[in-house]
Amino acid sequence: MTNDNNAILYSRVSTEDQLSSGLGLADQRERLESEARRHGWSFTHYTDTGSGRTLHHRPDITTALDALDAGHYGVLVVAKLDRVSRSVLDFASVLKRAKTHGWSFVALDLGVDTSTPTGELVAGILMTVAQWERRVISERTTAALQQAKARGVVLGRKPNLPPEVIVRIITERRSGATLQTICDRLTGDGIATSQGGKWYPGTIRKIVMAHS
Repeated sequence: MTNDNNAILYSRVSTEDQLSSGLGLADQRERLESEARRHGWSFTHYTDTGSGRTLHHRPDITTALDALDAGHYGVLVVAKLDRVSRSVLDFASVLKRAKTHGWSFVALDLGVDTSTPTGELVAGILMTVAQWERRVISERTTAALQQAKARGVVLGRKPNLPPEVIVRIITERRSGATLQTICDRLTGDGIATSQGGKWYPGTIRKIVMAHS
């Protein structure tokens, strides 16, 4: 059973300098604690240092989400949505976990509070956008694969990846996506590497070079 009166206040700073100097962190904590006191929540702070592109490589957010799923806390509060992630797909996965395990998510900058009807509506819109993004990526990949076949292009099997994954990588790279962004998108969609491991920019670069 979820403990609705216990909240996790999550903060993130993007560089070691910010962490050591307190730039940004003190303001986040002040806003989060004010919100917690307004609701009468008991709270615990979790803080990470690092990029906000995805949830990966940030141990405190991983620990926080696990604690929420286990029912030890009833709400996750952030000062800004990008403190959790700048990836819409990542955010959608967080909202899905909240709904599945019965805890609430609050982002003060967007007025998202999944315990309220309005907040739930906003969250639903964001999840719809994430679903749209997945479909657009899928449609672009399919179209690029068909065009490649029409030109007689033989997709190499050396990386031991499905042809559609290779075409997707090449298509996204040609569309201007960074190597890290492609890694994040593949990971977010549950697509594994040829070895079943983690995606790295170097892996993406080798695939693009092998088929350029």
